[in-house]
Amino acid sequence: MWIALVDCNNFYVSCERLGRPSLEGKPVVVLSNNDGCAIARSEEAKALGVKMGTPEFMINTAVQDKIIKCSSNYPLYGDLSSRVMKTMASFVPRIEVYSIDEAFLDMGGMSTASVYKTATNIRNTVKKNIGLPVSVGIAKTKTLAKMANKFAKKHGDGKGVFFAADEKLVEELLAATRVEDIWGVGKQYAELLRSNGFETALDVSNAPEEWIRKNMTVVGQRLQNELRGIPSIDWQFNARIKKNICSSKSFGKMLKDKVTIQKAVCNYAATCALKLRKDKSCAKSVAVFVQTNPFRKGDVQYTRSIIVHMPSPSNDTSVIIKHAVQAFNLIFKQGYNYMKCGVEVHGLVPEAQVQLNLFDDSDSPKKKIIKSAMDKVNKSFGKDLVRYAMQESDEGYKLRAAYLSKRFTTNLNEIIEVNL
Repeated sequence: MWIALVDCNNFYVSCERLGRPSLEGKPVVVLSNNDGCAIARSEEAKALGVKMGTPEFMINTAVQDKIIKCSSNYPLYGDLSSRVMKTMASFVPRIEVYSIDEAFLDMGGMSTASVYKTATNIRNTVKKNIGLPVSVGIAKTKTLAKMANKFAKKHGDGKGVFFAADEKLVEELLAATRVEDIWGVGKQYAELLRSNGFETALDVSNAPEEWIRKNMTVVGQRLQNELRGIPSIDWQFNARIKKNICSSKSFGKMLKDKVTIQKAVCNYAATCALKLRKDKSCAKSVAVFVQTNPFRKGDVQYTRSIIVHMPSPSNDTSVIIKHAVQAFNLIFKQGYNYMKCGVEVHGLVPEAQVQLNLFDDSDSPKKKIIKSAMDKVNKSFGKDLVRYAMQESDEGYKLRAAYLSKRFTTNLNEIIEVNL
């Protein structure tokens, strides 16, 4: 059985370059919400010494304005991710989406001879049809496939594919991987292994099983089996059942006005409700929090949260907004500089298993039609095109995004124009 790990190269940066070809070959950094710090860097930016997490104001100081900065554009990234995953899924019987830019592919039914050919075909097809570069690592376990993917980027054949097809290639892969670079090995385990003379994945693979079991418990035993080519990590083809859903962002500026902050709470509550409907779930309770900025030492600090239980589980936007506003009014205090607020829904249950109370009409046919119609319109023509009156717009609190690119794959008004 062969497993492939396909990973988009510098995904956020590659998405930005897709719509702006002029960025190719230049140092590019994608910033976090509110243009806070670096969350993605091109190879050119890495070469200039920009570290992950570097604050935006320090990037200018470090490289004398050579860096091209981009605000995070999550609608664009999400859409391109979906296209990549659908393309990869067409080549294999099963796929496990691991993150926004990588997935494990089940290549178990293929002959050894066709595995490399298929991997190369996947890489070329994604590049041709979508425009994003990917790397592919193939091995007999997930851990080895993850390591092979990194190896493909640094030491591969130039085609972005590394296939650990025999013992010699697996040993080469293990010897080239430092313990801190092994998938699943955190800082503490890396320090433990190093202090006991284990420097590479090959050392861990050859370590005495008794020592691994004693010092790293069953987690270490599973890891060692994976390094030895024995699959020990289960596939996760279905999304895990969520325990809660949260929608929260920092404001683009400090806020004191209750009406503006309440508007944000309503919008975050609506986002939670939409996510619940997508997952076909309902929530039993709604939690709301507000907080000031702990780094502004001159400000009086205030942080508070509260949970409000609903009469029966719901995913109705109007119901969740109603209880979110009720919770917000209980904890809001005038006179503070607020930096952030958020809404979280708890006690998730399947939509089909909700026990309604005698006076609850949220499951009425009329409300179901309204919710379905709103979701279809917003999905087709843009998020929050149709919304409840209490939501209004986000103009008073929206995130800073001074370097935002266009949503050229999801918004017709921002589609790329080509001048001939």
